[in-house]
Amino acid sequence: MENLVNENWTEIKITVKTKDIESAGNIANMVVPYGIYIEDYSDLEGEVMEIAHIDLIEEELLKADRTKGIIHVYVNPHENPLEAVSFIKERLENLNIEHTITIADCATEDWVNNWKQYFHPMPIGEKLLIRPTWEDEYDSAGRKVLHIEPGLAFGTGSHPTTKLCLETLEKYIDENSTVLDIGCGSGILSIASLLLGAKTAFGVDIDSLAVKTAIANAKENDLDESRFTAVQGNLSDKVNGKYSVVVANIVADIIMEFNKEVADFLDDDGVYITGGIIENREDEVLFSFAQNGFEVKERFEEKGWLVFVVQKIK
Repeated sequence: MENLVNENWTEIKITVKTKDIESAGNIANMVVPYGIYIEDYSDLEGEVMEIAHIDLIEEELLKADRTKGIIHVYVNPHENPLEAVSFIKERLENLNIEHTITIADCATEDWVNNWKQYFHPMPIGEKLLIRPTWEDEYDSAGRKVLHIEPGLAFGTGSHPTTKLCLETLEKYIDENSTVLDIGCGSGILSIASLLLGAKTAFGVDIDSLAVKTAIANAKENDLDESRFTAVQGNLSDKVNGKYSVVVANIVADIIMEFNKEVADFLDDDGVYITGGIIENREDEVLFSFAQNGFEVKERFEEKGWLVFVVQKIK
């Protein structure tokens, strides 16, 4: 572990009940196959006796909570810890594993700023270049440049599900597109849509910080309120009208909830693009699409994440 600490990797702690340690450990290994260790003191005396053949155990260890274990995950500094946490959280919730996740021994501001040095301009699809605002040296090579300061909001373009959504939008956006971005996060999908030629984009997110970030990112890209608006709230509370493209890059459970009402906001010939779905939730999500009057037009996959393009069944 010493080399991980020296390289300033970010430590994430996942606390679960001891009965769930194995399953949670497997999930952690899927996300980061390097650098993980597990604290599990449920059979402390037995394990110490078996390994060391002694019954003297440090008092601090004897005081440790035997009902829970802690999985320590070390995230490569080239990756965004928030997105790793999002991945782990989605899979734990999928298995109904009670958990708490913390980023340990490091102020939030510190790890955000430390991570920035590894996030460089990144080409996406055939038309876009994602450029973090702190990077001044870049060559657009004729691509549309999306300037972004992610802050604490989800969405940098580096996560497979965000990248897939951006590539999919590139195929479906034209000069007549009006876009509804559900769970807009950093605003990256809305802003990308506008740079790709869409007329307007409307973002909605339950997180006020995300909305603030999205609006700031739109301004950074010279997009005023006539083209991009973002509001805090739920879908049906804050949205009205119909859109030619609805995009939701969240998690499977929330997408299945949105499936019940999103048709009300979608043009008859519009497309509904959904991301943030892990592969073992595919059957449930497909059933939900069918149940709510949608048919799948396209399916994309990368690193266990799925994006669907669906339309209303006519």
